[in-house]
Amino acid sequence: MAEFLSRRDLDFLLYEWLDVVELTKRERFAEHSRDTFDAVLDLSADIATKCFAPHNKKGDQSVPSVGPDGKVVLIDEIKDALDTFSEAGLMAGPFDEAIGGMQLPTVVAQASLSFFRAANPSTTAYTFLTVGSANLVAEYGTEEQIDTWVRPMLEGRYFGTMCLSEPDAGSSLADITTKAVPADDGSYRITGTKMWITGGDHELTENIVHLVLAKAPGGGQGVKGISLFIVPKFLPDGTRNDVALVSLNHKMGNNATTNALLNFGDGTHQAAGGPGAVGYLVGEEHKGLAYMFHMMNEARMVVGLQATATGYAGYLASVDYAKQRTQGRPVDDKDPSRAPVTLIEHADVKRMLLAQKSYVEGAFALGLYCAMLVDEGRTSLGAERDRAHLLLDVLTPIAKSWPAQWCLEANNLAIQVHGGYGYTKEFDVEQGYRDNRLNAIHEGTHGIHGLDLLGRKVVMQDGAGLTLLAQKIDQTVEKAMESDGTATYAKELRQALRRLVDVTATLWATGDIATTLANSTIYLEAAGHVVVAWMWLEQLIAASDHHGDFYDGKRAAAQYFYAYELPKVGPQFDLLASLDRTTVDAQASWF
Repeated sequence: MAEFLSRRDLDFLLYEWLDVVELTKRERFAEHSRDTFDAVLDLSADIATKCFAPHNKKGDQSVPSVGPDGKVVLIDEIKDALDTFSEAGLMAGPFDEAIGGMQLPTVVAQASLSFFRAANPSTTAYTFLTVGSANLVAEYGTEEQIDTWVRPMLEGRYFGTMCLSEPDAGSSLADITTKAVPADDGSYRITGTKMWITGGDHELTENIVHLVLAKAPGGGQGVKGISLFIVPKFLPDGTRNDVALVSLNHKMGNNATTNALLNFGDGTHQAAGGPGAVGYLVGEEHKGLAYMFHMMNEARMVVGLQATATGYAGYLASVDYAKQRTQGRPVDDKDPSRAPVTLIEHADVKRMLLAQKSYVEGAFALGLYCAMLVDEGRTSLGAERDRAHLLLDVLTPIAKSWPAQWCLEANNLAIQVHGGYGYTKEFDVEQGYRDNRLNAIHEGTHGIHGLDLLGRKVVMQDGAGLTLLAQKIDQTVEKAMESDGTATYAKELRQALRRLVDVTATLWATGDIATTLANSTIYLEAAGHVVVAWMWLEQLIAASDHHGDFYDGKRAAAQYFYAYELPKVGPQFDLLASLDRTTVDAQASWF
């Protein structure tokens, strides 16, 4: 079976660049070492290869269905793989030992999960939502809720979901209509419909823990009225809660992951002798959206890592194909008597492979860097902790959206490298493209994250977030200026960074919010390229004293990114600085 994630690259990022072993000097991670980290990575690679990758294509071709008994039907291999995953303790990796976790650093846990994401995105999705749900309840729930719901999730006996969107309220959460009414026993009765619920129904586990946003009385209009509730498929006494599967959505990719339309409290199942699904309030009333953002921000980082892993798998598949497939002869040697060369000997194929490499390895560095910031924020104190939180806030929309855009392009190029074969279902790369296309929508579109980055993150705390990001990049630039091998790149990055800062000021000087935010998606893309160029400069510094094919490959990918990709931000910044209103002024009747 072909490699779907480079362990060599992962070791470089974790140990030669980020130096994650230094985290073991902190109390939370003191029981760990390079040996325990490697053991988790080795185990993850082994299970992903043996239990997840083999049914990736079968799951894609055997879509979930609803049987005559109303239960969801999935191929057996999905449950077998997830049971193996849970029995290995991997669901509990970064959680506190007190509730059954390993207290792994988040950066190591996310690295280990990347093997599964690359091997089989659809099956891995069930774990992604479960870990996020458990994290949220562990952070804001009561001890009883942790014992009742979190511990079984970490054991893999329960899986979790997040229920935000509704048929008429997707990203606009202020418009949700799901209601929660207090009951006499301290619980609530939930009524409403939720749409696009990943993992919304299945028979993989004993129970499903739905985290549901709903409006409780007295909260006022909009998002201020939203509360968060645990609404399980089965109540603690084993009786069925009034959560009904209405239908399964049929998607272009991630086919083996159920995606459901759910009704809460429609009377399909009578729960607790009265109308409505039984729900348990998490935290305080009317603070639900703030709690859910804890899970959403984690999910955004993970979606970026999922996009990266799927792009990475496509990249490695196309490298493998290009090294084996013979086609044509060099442009400077047209002698038909000579044997054809492999695809990888052609300059344009090398261009496509370098592009993919620059995207997926740059994105992987960004995702792991953000995961490291989670660890920094959790284990640091005072100003250092605050800086880690602030930098992560600024980077989150980029860490989600940039990989979702550019690692999808890696999948696109993987198809192109395969030629006509890449467009067929006999090769994995066409599935990889379909699977990855979701991530540009999942957990917020590019448009939403562009608005978040330009409209909130770079101006919050009087611009402290952008200032901090610029300081961090400048520190890297200063270090890179000390070496002839990286000084040119450092100068180019510094110039791009200055344009980013200047254009941000120009956009916010208009006094017209519509003009400022009109091209925020372009701003997101340009800022993302600057940040990924920073990630590549960081990797070059880490590789500077080393030689061999691996390090030369790093240098070639960085050179490609600075020669072919970073220059793209110039025209984008020019457009932004012009305060162009084409999209604002366009009238609906013109279309």
